[in-house]
Amino acid sequence: MVKHTGRPGYLQIADDLRAQIRGGALAPGSPLPSTAQLAEQYDVSLSSVKTAVGVLRTEGLVVGQQGKGVYVRDAAEAPADLAGEVAELRSAVQELSVRLARLEERVTSTGHPA
Repeated sequence: MVKHTGRPGYLQIADDLRAQIRGGALAPGSPLPSTAQLAEQYDVSLSSVKTAVGVLRTEGLVVGQQGKGVYVRDAAEAPADLAGEVAELRSAVQELSVRLARLEERVTSTGHPA
């Protein structure tokens, strides 16, 4: 059941399903319960469940098969170097932050854009 913690219900559901996947309760290749079953289990709307499953799809933890359902993705099928991609993104954000700080400093010190 979703708790009233201020955290959106769909994220609580995604957190719980993610923990079940990582903990082995939902094994690779196994189907997730149906949207209706999950909605009943968590006492939420179908749209909350669909959004939660969408989060897991985006993370690469589950994959949908048209007309069959949603299945836990095998770790071997997950994106190859997710950690590497995250590191690259962090580096790019850091670089942009430094550049933005320089631009803000110029604007502040001169009173107009560089």
